[in-house]
Amino acid sequence: MATAQLLSLTGVSKVFPGVKALDNVQFDLNEGEVHAIVGENGAGKSTLMKILSGIYKKDAGDIKYRGQSVEIPNPFEAQRLGISIIHQELNLMPHLTVAENIFIGREDRFPGGVFLDNKKLVEAAVALLAELGLALNPNDIVGELTIAKQQMVEIAKAVSYRGSVIIMDEPTSSLDDTSTNKLIELINSMKDKTILSASHNSLWLQNA
Repeated sequence: MATAQLLSLTGVSKVFPGVKALDNVQFDLNEGEVHAIVGENGAGKSTLMKILSGIYKKDAGDIKYRGQSVEIPNPFEAQRLGISIIHQELNLMPHLTVAENIFIGREDRFPGGVFLDNKKLVEAAVALLAELGLALNPNDIVGELTIAKQQMVEIAKAVSYRGSVIIMDEPTSSLDDTSTNKLIELINSMKDKTILSASHNSLWLQNA
């Protein structure tokens, strides 16, 4: 069965002062695919990820999302379209729990909107973590977790938005080979997700 095309890039370029970071990039991403963009540091991988997630603006080219040309001027528009990104520098609140980090800014609250409904928050986190097969305690403080487990929290947070595309920018940069292989296993188990990952780690070539 043919899969629907989600993203299509044609002639996408980006120039910074004195540096051409991207030059005429052509790329297609279909629904349900897992793609790894592998290259050395400075090859432009992160620049491409940031253009797709609305952090950088492209200088030339066309981006189509579900067949329609789109502009992605900011991360809010990327999120609205259904594109989530997990940055190389993890964007977590170390003093908050796993559940609070996953649903930050979208927490269930009691009537009046002041106090969090922690019971509902934890229940939602338990269901999501079970869906992903992640052995994480929703009540654990994120700052006390290993980097590998924090990466899993970031993945759960990205999935919680229920978008169409999850972008991972250098997800293995702080992981050893064992943790990297576990991360790749998790990604390959997410059959209904569309994932685009940038990495300089050659393990992606073997497993992604």
